Amino acid sequence: MRLIYEADIEHLAIGAALLGAGGGGDAYLGKLMAQKCIREKGPITLLRPDEIADDAYIIPTGTMGAPIMLMEKIPNGDEALKSLRELEHDCGKKAFATMPVECGGMNSTIPFIVASQAGIALIDADGMGRAFPELQMTTFTMLGISASPAVLHNERGDRVVLKTLDNPMLEYIARGITVRMGGIAHCAMYGMTGRHVKDTSIPGTMTLCMALGAAILATKINKSDPIEAIKTVTRHSIFGEAIVLFEGKIIDVERRSTDGFVRGKAMLSGMNAYAGQQLRVDFQNENLFASVDGTPVAMVPDLITFIDRTTGTPITTESLKYGFRVVCLGIPTPQIMRSPAAIDMWGPRYFGYDVDYQPIESINP
Repeated sequence: MRLIYEADIEHLAIGAALLGAGGGGDAYLGKLMAQKCIREKGPITLLRPDEIADDAYIIPTGTMGAPIMLMEKIPNGDEALKSLRELEHDCGKKAFATMPVECGGMNSTIPFIVASQAGIALIDADGMGRAFPELQMTTFTMLGISASPAVLHNERGDRVVLKTLDNPMLEYIARGITVRMGGIAHCAMYGMTGRHVKDTSIPGTMTLCMALGAAILATKINKSDPIEAIKTVTRHSIFGEAIVLFEGKIIDVERRSTDGFVRGKAMLSGMNAYAGQQLRVDFQNENLFASVDGTPVAMVPDLITFIDRTTGTPITTESLKYGFRVVCLGIPTPQIMRSPAAIDMWGPRYFGYDVDYQPIESINP
């Protein structure tokens, strides 16, 4: 067990933006709301999966939709809590704890808000080890956990309870509802037992986010290299050591909101060791595929993320702008995300790339 304080949330927001692969929503709003909850209600209890009872009832919470909409439609702050309460009512069970569906951006901070507001614990785990654009893309789905029933709630108070036969259909229907809710919905789904959490989640991702955030902030104080700090933390995690893929200036960003996603690409002109080269990164909420002069250097499910060249601060897809000097990092995903079943669910071919998945460390030895 660990108690989470305001400083931990500061670290969490930075680390979640890094592991979110550019997605999951800007963590700034979620950070402020979570810190406000802690000031008012005290620290939040964080539990490892092995610290919860097998029969405990866990309800993951978060958002779905186009992350950029959160910058235009500021939430009231209790939408995800209301989704959790609605799901509790529908299932006739009280949640012992909540947890993130994905490890990224605002979707890592929202469960902390819910845990504080509901007076329950938060589980140090998630179902992606990163952020993905579609809600069925989880280790929960891969290992047989239903996301249904699910509750979607918007800032007006409109809410929907969805019950589908499989998780891809839930994604399909929920995406349409999210669009009609204004492009963003606050969700509770994947209700499961403590035993299921132990068997299907990726453990330790919240504490990893906090360790990454603390390491990046420390480099600003001691004037050390944030890239080396990130490498050190990831090297000793269930992920692989971070790899520098490119360094350069953003020369073009194409971004559009469509079908409940933010889709686009970023183009970079190389600097220093990468002078004369160009990097292209395609994204659908999250960064999916990176290539240098047409040659792939990283692809889903491995993480592709941009950080500020000087400060090491992660940059989400909705915050990329022309002229930014950045480093593009790749981080090997945990092995559970690389099984044949996993690659079928979220590998490059699922997103329309005519290439088989290649582990990032094999492309960049």
